[in-house]
Amino acid sequence: MQLILVDRRLARARTMNLSRATIAWGVLGALTVVVVAVAALYAFTFRLAAQREIPAVKQLVSIVMHDRLAHEEQYLRDNVSAMARMVGEMQARLMRLDALGERVSKLAGIRPEEFDFRVVPGLGGAEPAASRPLTVSELVVQAHSVGKGLDERTDYLNVVESELVSNAARSALLPRNTPVVEGFVGSGFGMRTDPFTGEYTMHSGIDFAAPVGTPIFAAAGGVVASAEPHPAFGNLVTIDHGNGLSTLYAHTSRMVVKAGDIVRKGQQIALVGTTGRSTGPHLHFEVHVNGAAQNPSRYLANLKPGSPLAGLAPLARAAVAMPALATVGSAPAVIPAVATTSQASPVTPAAPPAAASAAPEIP
Repeated sequence: MQLILVDRRLARARTMNLSRATIAWGVLGALTVVVVAVAALYAFTFRLAAQREIPAVKQLVSIVMHDRLAHEEQYLRDNVSAMARMVGEMQARLMRLDALGERVSKLAGIRPEEFDFRVVPGLGGAEPAASRPLTVSELVVQAHSVGKGLDERTDYLNVVESELVSNAARSALLPRNTPVVEGFVGSGFGMRTDPFTGEYTMHSGIDFAAPVGTPIFAAAGGVVASAEPHPAFGNLVTIDHGNGLSTLYAHTSRMVVKAGDIVRKGQQIALVGTTGRSTGPHLHFEVHVNGAAQNPSRYLANLKPGSPLAGLAPLARAAVAMPALATVGSAPAVIPAVATTSQASPVTPAAPPAAASAAPEIP
């Protein structure tokens, strides 16, 4: 582009050649000046309105700022509503987590005063050298993170609760309860002299000497597998506890359950008697694992002082600590025997049995 400048003061006309780049830079410079001028005027107007409180200018500013303020208010309302919904969801999750935590603590045997889910744990620390307020977006991110953590902990506690319930159910099926609450241990588990033949033989259970008619209770919950007379054991009750575990109650005078009944731990199942191959009133009690007789004191030794098995507790703990012995093949497992005299005297160990293979594991 050419520009021809003509003036009376000039001796001759002047010609200027403008390239496209020169024109573009010129236009850009003009626009920059206009923008800076408008911004300066805008800032000056706002400052003047704030300092002098000119009604006309203030009204103009309010009109200009109205849309912006309305947009910001709507943004804040939306964020507050979203945060309120998140807080409500987190409160519901916390209530569920508290209830789950209380159930788990009860199953685990934790006292409520030791771990109260409703008490906020103490927090503290040194004052930070530098800090700043959270932005709305950062607060939302942290809330989402806390919600995710609550869900993960809830899932974890659900798994723990299921495992504790399973353990409690398995424990309820273990013969932990003493089948009688009166009398004393007349003969322990292991090798002994047979009271009828005088020969050295295996005694596969524990004899609880007690008066005729003394109640007999189920050592654990289960299903009555049989309740019928037996040539040697007399009136015999057998309870199946599942997983290959069963208990046997022999020489009873009367059976108060029948085959197929479901019994609870501590439920009365029979009365002490002297039926079958017996020299006097007592309960012959056995514990079988997969058909092999086990030392019942290994299950029943953890008892309060004064129970019929109190004298067997040290020997039972020793039997658990040392390798168990058993006869070859399918013969009953043998653990160091204990025996007593016919009177209620302290229990004394009998002669050790011959070595054999290991006994089946206790579940």
